[in-house]
Amino acid sequence: MKSPTTFPTALTDPRAFDIAQAMLDGFDRHYTLFREASADAKRRFEQADWHGQQRAQRERIEFYDLRVDEAAERLQREFQASELPRDTWQQVKLHYIGLLTGHLQPELAETFFNSVTTKILHRSYFNNDFIFVRPAVSTEYIENDEPAALPTYRAYYPTKATMRETWLRIVDNFQLQRPFEDLGRDIDDVLRAVDAQLGDYRMRANFQIQVLSSLFYRNKGAYLVGKVINGFSETPFALPILHGDSGQLVIDTALFGEDDLLLLFSFARAYFMVTMEVPSAYVQFLRSMMPRKPRSEIYNALGLAKQGKNAFYRDFLYHLKHSSDRFRIAPGIKGMVMLVFDLPSFPYVFKVIKDFYPEQKDTTRELIKSKYLLVKQHDRVGRMADTLEYSNVAFPRERFEDELVDELKHYCPSLLEEDGDALVIRHVYMERRMIPLNIYLQEASLQQIEAAVIEYGNAIKDLVRANIFPGDMLWKNFGVTRHGKVVFYDYDEIEYLTDCNFRKVPTPRTEEEEMSGEIWYKVGPRDVFPETFAPFLLGNPGVRNVFMKHHADLLDAAFWQGHKDRILAGYVHDVFPYDAHKRFQYQRDGAVSVT
Repeated sequence: MKSPTTFPTALTDPRAFDIAQAMLDGFDRHYTLFREASADAKRRFEQADWHGQQRAQRERIEFYDLRVDEAAERLQREFQASELPRDTWQQVKLHYIGLLTGHLQPELAETFFNSVTTKILHRSYFNNDFIFVRPAVSTEYIENDEPAALPTYRAYYPTKATMRETWLRIVDNFQLQRPFEDLGRDIDDVLRAVDAQLGDYRMRANFQIQVLSSLFYRNKGAYLVGKVINGFSETPFALPILHGDSGQLVIDTALFGEDDLLLLFSFARAYFMVTMEVPSAYVQFLRSMMPRKPRSEIYNALGLAKQGKNAFYRDFLYHLKHSSDRFRIAPGIKGMVMLVFDLPSFPYVFKVIKDFYPEQKDTTRELIKSKYLLVKQHDRVGRMADTLEYSNVAFPRERFEDELVDELKHYCPSLLEEDGDALVIRHVYMERRMIPLNIYLQEASLQQIEAAVIEYGNAIKDLVRANIFPGDMLWKNFGVTRHGKVVFYDYDEIEYLTDCNFRKVPTPRTEEEEMSGEIWYKVGPRDVFPETFAPFLLGNPGVRNVFMKHHADLLDAAFWQGHKDRILAGYVHDVFPYDAHKRFQYQRDGAVSVT
């Protein structure tokens, strides 16, 4: 990147302002459509339109690229933008900065400017003069001052005597157009949970409950998010609102503290639908609740994935500047279709699709990219890591180990370009680093092995409920997070469960068939034989004992086919971002089904 930035001394090109305005018009159209799709999540939740909710979440992800394409086409058509001189583009950026004064989403608009500009211009233009490498407009203290606008959050000031009434009012203010099964009962459960969380507390003068003004919608849930402030103490909380067995609404539990919120906003879950006038204010509020969570991941969780990518890349550049270790081939078993490398000091891995694959991998680059897009658009149910996809990333060549460069040149030559002191990779995925499950099991205690194997089976079952068949279920394709959750991260063989045909291995008809070392029965391209998983997964007796005790049903075709049939019949499973024992129903009844 060029530094320092140089700007023209005068705004002399009359086209520059019109181009900047056209660019901002394109962004405003995008955010209007984005906000409308998010706002309509309330209606879909009230009507239990789960398939519509899933469809809207998929479609909303595509909005951004469509609007970028529209804006780039308009600039080419009206201004021949790709032929404009550098000086004009510098003036466009300055006018654009001026137009963002008073804008409610300036950081998103800057990212949109980058996306359109880099689509039009050659990579040599990608420097501080032409794109927003760093934010130019502050997002601190932005608020919508329109009289009818909702504030970012509402503040409530209860006393001990009015606490129950306040919590009732908090829920009622969202005006959900579907009755609660028994809101009074649920609020009593919330009050008991708050008392248990805060202990025997004394209310300070500034005691307040702050609640974000939009519910957070995802899959079959709506989440009320806020924090309890008492003196210098702040306690984050979230109340999941679901449809109960009666079809009416219930508050399912109360989640407290940063760790619970981190799981709710996990990088392994689908993006929320949230109605926001000022996204930066939501991010700031959520970061006060989860200070360990990067700003980029919060933008992602709010459905603003391009902004998340932009913020992440800025963090990455900053890390590169302030570190000195070298990129290396990632530890662990090498992948057949992906070359994976990392920077030891950076908590992410970099994945590049190879140019060629072993004979047993019948795939293509485009097919692999489509699998990663499927995961991006799908409900990841806490079991599939989100990935950030980048094009034309310039890395400093001196930071690469020679062995890694040799591997890239051998396996990915079509994606590699040496440009002066930079090594440019034309297409790369970046993904949160986890401990590969096979490595974790080698180093784990007996107690850790048991917990990890149980989690592994639970991960597969959550994927099944989300209509996902992972394909290659080897331990090496799963990772263990900081919270001990097992997450899947190898997507090149992933399929929709409903596209697979689950079969039992046929009974041999002859002694020759029984003794044959080859498969003697006919196998279709989508046929899966779950009982054949065992030899590949359960060679370790300790692992096998735990697996067979808790997850033997994964080796039975009937388990898989039963879930496939339910999904084909239109059923949408609940997959909770919290343990079943935390549910109020569980605490009242002593047991509850989570399927």
